[in-house]
Amino acid sequence: MKAIRRFTVRPVLPEPLRPLSDLARNLRWSWHAETRDLFQSVDPERWAASECDPVRLLGSVSPARLAELAEDRRFLRRLAAVADDLSDYVSGERWYQTQSGELPAAIAYFSPEFGITAALPQYSGGLGILAGDHLKAASDLGVPLIGVGLLYRHGYFRQSLSRDGWQQEHYPVLDPNELPVALLEEHDGTPAQVSLALPGGRQLHARIWLAQVGRVPLLMLDSDVEENDLGERQVTDRLYGGGSEHRLLQEMLLGIGGVRAVRTYCRLTGHPAPEVFHTNEGHAGFLGLERIAELCAGGLDFDSALEAVRAGTVFTTHTPVPAGIDRFDRELVAHHFGLDAELPGIDVERILRLGMETYPGGEPNLFNMAVMGLRLGQRANGVSLLHGHVSREMFSGLWPGFDPDEVPITSVTNGVHAPTWVAPEVFRLGARQIGAQRTEDALTVGGSDRWDAVGDIADQDIWELRRNLREQLVDEVRARLRASWRQRGAGTAELGWIDGVLDPDVLTIGFARRVPSYKRLTLMLRDRDRLMDLLLHPERPIQIVVAGKAHPADDGGKRLVQELVRFADDPRVRHRIVFLPDYGMAMAQKLYPGCDIWLNNPLRPLEACGTSGMKAALNGCLNLSVLDGWWDEWFQPDFGWAIPTADGVGTDPDRRDDIEAEALYDLLEQRVAPRFYERGQHGLPDRWIEMVRQTLTLLGPKVLAGRMVREYVERLYTPAAHAHRAMVPDSARELAAWKGRVRDAWHGVTVDHVETSAATATAELGTTLGLRVRVGLGELGPDDVEVQVVSGRVDPEDRIADAVTVPLKPAGGPDPEGRWVYEGPLSLDRTGPYGYTVRILPTHRLLASGAELGLVAVPSEETADGAGVLFR
Repeated sequence: MKAIRRFTVRPVLPEPLRPLSDLARNLRWSWHAETRDLFQSVDPERWAASECDPVRLLGSVSPARLAELAEDRRFLRRLAAVADDLSDYVSGERWYQTQSGELPAAIAYFSPEFGITAALPQYSGGLGILAGDHLKAASDLGVPLIGVGLLYRHGYFRQSLSRDGWQQEHYPVLDPNELPVALLEEHDGTPAQVSLALPGGRQLHARIWLAQVGRVPLLMLDSDVEENDLGERQVTDRLYGGGSEHRLLQEMLLGIGGVRAVRTYCRLTGHPAPEVFHTNEGHAGFLGLERIAELCAGGLDFDSALEAVRAGTVFTTHTPVPAGIDRFDRELVAHHFGLDAELPGIDVERILRLGMETYPGGEPNLFNMAVMGLRLGQRANGVSLLHGHVSREMFSGLWPGFDPDEVPITSVTNGVHAPTWVAPEVFRLGARQIGAQRTEDALTVGGSDRWDAVGDIADQDIWELRRNLREQLVDEVRARLRASWRQRGAGTAELGWIDGVLDPDVLTIGFARRVPSYKRLTLMLRDRDRLMDLLLHPERPIQIVVAGKAHPADDGGKRLVQELVRFADDPRVRHRIVFLPDYGMAMAQKLYPGCDIWLNNPLRPLEACGTSGMKAALNGCLNLSVLDGWWDEWFQPDFGWAIPTADGVGTDPDRRDDIEAEALYDLLEQRVAPRFYERGQHGLPDRWIEMVRQTLTLLGPKVLAGRMVREYVERLYTPAAHAHRAMVPDSARELAAWKGRVRDAWHGVTVDHVETSAATATAELGTTLGLRVRVGLGELGPDDVEVQVVSGRVDPEDRIADAVTVPLKPAGGPDPEGRWVYEGPLSLDRTGPYGYTVRILPTHRLLASGAELGLVAVPSEETADGAGVLFR
């Protein structure tokens, strides 16, 4: 019989055990070993059955066991110690509190998904895991962050396989009352709510659930409330589901409703109001519109409010391909804003202009969420050095006249939260070497360039650790594979072979990620005979563990999964290669430590960062990867291998896959496997162990989320907070008026004549030339512009590379024709082909970049002919 209604019965904890409830509700337990150990000791069997979720555990423990624990003095002492530790953690000084300078009072961090723990399944892949790691690292560092997201009643889908290997999706219903979250309540005890206006006079209401992530509150909006009609209740039904309007409403609720939720939270708790708003990818971009509306309601005009909002906004892009960005039809967006809908005080055309692709190569009828994010944020970044370069190229149309290298998008390379992803055994090995507290500090705060203490760990200890982790993975894989085959309809009698799947002494390769086509799940299958030879090699076999989910609407991705599964089902190799369905955080935490090699073979440069290889590296797993994302930045032969790529222009995609698969097989056969199996004089793989040691020593400190968050604080959050403080209403009005004046007058800005003291087309290194430039400024004055000489080496087409810019100074006032003369030196500091040009940019003390307005004046071809002196 099926229940007609479901509700949650919460346990009543005996008074001495009340701190268990607080510990269960703060998600720090998900990365704090002592807290997890405490909950495990409550009831080890139920802890395993609850999938290591304290809320579920406490809901299932018998009253008799609770009464027994309430009398257990040893348990109560442990409970008191862990509770005191949490209290010190959330209230004591940490890295942020010890920094000098005027740091932001608070930062609001918006993301469509957050991967904190498997017990709160609100993530689909790397973007959400990164956001979760960002919150955890901010908590460890004491950064006053407020996370903002949505609470999806079905989360992302659970994955299983049909008998023939086709991906099947399941959407379990998540009851917030059974999750480690609590409703945010008004002072009178009623649930706090935010509302959005919908076309036709309807309303979208949402409650605010609070997940406490260490010191960081995470606000999650949930539209499944009785006040909404059925359609509105389903707005937060599932992550990345539904059609365009469904996604638009989700993103309006995240951005606009999210700002309202932050205001509500700060009002109810006294938390400082955020000075900086950080949008993690374009999904939350509407937050800027809500903040503009707030300022307009306070008396600012739209243009001034836009400047004030931009000053305190940071935008992070995560996609290296235009197809990865949410884009909406212009009319759909227009329908949801204006007099009969949301933000009625703002002209719909002004809203549309922020997101329309009104630049060369854009589609002018589409509203682009990343474009809006860039136009609403004064500071923007990609998530690795290479991705920053790709992003500047991709969005260069927004800054016409500037080389991609000058597009104002920087990069902060992602990191991973070590306490979440480092296996307990790895932590204990470090603690044995330098002590538990120093190990914890090294993994959270970071700050050093090298972990030299790893050099003192004995080879034998490193090798035993690696084998132990591999053995644990083998046990995990067999259990998961057995469960998967049962779901696929196999009987127990058919599954005896699973006891022989994988070998704890065989070189183990991991490959696990989402399954879009560019990540090339099946590249390893290009030459199946060769792969079989590698798997079944008599002396140097390899074994591969694969996992990954295709998007429910991506049949191409599902076909890739099926192709891999069918190969792994082959009785000849199924003991050496496995596909594990339902890839998620719980599986990943076993997978990364247990592998010897982490494989990554995307189409370069389509991997923005690729943090799974970082998590593997923190456990002593070596990376074997295409030079993309973070690996392009930090690869060294000391601690991994780079797969050669054929990413030149014009390479046929099939031919490219063949070339790169061949390179992968060659590496595995000739370099990777021999090094793993080669033994030194003490019977250990000395050279392999040295690579593990170098991975931990040199890569470990780099890949930390603590390093990443510190970079955000120092390079983006603090400058944004200072700009926000400077942008008082009068300054915002001044900047908006100045920008309007400059844009209107820019057509009158010209470079009329350039002359130099050089007499010939060759010069000696170290020579300094005198430069004299005559410019027209029209209705502008010297205070509005900067005249620059741009110089550097040139290529055969006279394009300047590694440019150096030097400002020129006005020599007196305007001449009778209103022209100005600028002068300055040009130092020839490099040999070889050398060139220069002159340009004029707008300048103002409140601009973050000279390229901010996208305006530049350069010499005409006639002027350049007389001035483009090149030294060849």
